[in-house]
Amino acid sequence: MAGRFDGKALLVTGAGSGIGRASAVRLAAEGGKVLVHDVNADGLAETAAIITAAGGTVETRVGDITTRDECFDTVAEAVSSFGKLDVLVNVAGIASGQHFTEMTEAAYRRMVAVNQDAPFFFCQAAIPHLLESEGNIVNIASNAGLIGQAYTVAYCMTKGAVVQLTKSLAMEYVKTPLRVNAIAPGGIESSLTAGYQMPGDIDWDLVSRYAGYRGMGVPEDIAQLVSLVGSADGINIHGAILSSDRGITPG
Repeated sequence: MAGRFDGKALLVTGAGSGIGRASAVRLAAEGGKVLVHDVNADGLAETAAIITAAGGTVETRVGDITTRDECFDTVAEAVSSFGKLDVLVNVAGIASGQHFTEMTEAAYRRMVAVNQDAPFFFCQAAIPHLLESEGNIVNIASNAGLIGQAYTVAYCMTKGAVVQLTKSLAMEYVKTPLRVNAIAPGGIESSLTAGYQMPGDIDWDLVSRYAGYRGMGVPEDIAQLVSLVGSADGINIHGAILSSDRGITPG
């Protein structure tokens, strides 16, 4: 819906590819001024080029969100660039598959830092500004945060944390205009999943229980939900975890 974000300032993390890119492109196409963030400079430049070519307004910031300072500095840059912040979209995330006992401490610490800590700090930095603008937060969780999945314990754990971050913030700010929601995708065709590998000796019978029968979605499927939830059209949506996984979580 063109014009849905006219006059709005938005920050999208993980915008160098996948859901982050699709969301940033859609929000800009709907009139939003968007600051896009990613650790991948080349991917971020491609996203910005797409937005600019379509006549949108975009600012870019390359950085590593595993530090609290980067999260706070990015929010500050968005506010400095646009004069305010209306919507925070926490997309950035990483995933990996392995036997639980074989995950290294370094891999575990990085996954927690990117998937769990960064959304926490981005929300912490953004909320004072979002209270002023009567804005909202859209977190990207995962169906892995709602159901148990073999061989992805750390990923499931961190995405479960995003679910609880969303619900708890929604309760803490329920008496204010701030809205906080999350979207929980299933499998999405993206660079994240394209490079996703499982150990060769896993039990595929276990994996098939949550693989689904309707195939994978595409980033644009999630971007349209981000647009709905993040806009005034989603005014009655608060504290929700919206599943978009083609029927995996019901079973």
